[in-house]
Amino acid sequence: MKSLMFFKFLKQLGIHPDWQFVDVYGMEPELLSMVPRPVCAVLLLFPITEKYETFRTEEEERIKAKGQDVKSSVYFMKQTINNACGTIGLIHAIANNRDKMNFETNSSLKKFLEDSLSMTPEERAKYLETYEAIRVTHESSAHEGQTEAPSIDEKVDLHFIALVNVGGHLYELDGRKPFPINHGETSDDSFLEDAIEVCKKFMERDPEELRFNAIALSAA
Repeated sequence: MKSLMFFKFLKQLGIHPDWQFVDVYGMEPELLSMVPRPVCAVLLLFPITEKYETFRTEEEERIKAKGQDVKSSVYFMKQTINNACGTIGLIHAIANNRDKMNFETNSSLKKFLEDSLSMTPEERAKYLETYEAIRVTHESSAHEGQTEAPSIDEKVDLHFIALVNVGGHLYELDGRKPFPINHGETSDDSFLEDAIEVCKKFMERDPEELRFNAIALSAA
């Protein structure tokens, strides 16, 4: 289960288990009601297909032409490491909820976030390339107790993004994109349902695809 791998990763990065990653088993209301609340982030795993890449290019051009509002408090970083989308998705989820997290004193993720807070998205990506503690932790969490050693960083054709609520707006954070995507207003109470609506759009763009997984960062 994807959530178990993220759970181990969080533990090794020095975050107390007040929040946990849980698998979202379906997008119908009765299945969403099984997800513990509150939810502060959703990670979506999806396939990178030709249809998606076409949409991504069109979306980028549209936003560059029309503009969008993105709060300066949104923590966003670029992805420069191959197959590191799971790690970056997790950083995006935690970084934009750091006021809710209970970090251990020597947490490597807490130090990374403090060091990189004033950096640009590109500088954060470069810093992660050299930040041994997170890279080593990710590799060990992928192998710990796993017979086939799956990684939270999937192979090339699958990709993770994070959906977060910052200042009452729902943002999609994807290190392959040049900027965050503002998906409109949300609230703490409606965030899971709003995030799942965004996930559904990904699925609707690729109706023949089945490789979609959503994981919620929920209160334990």
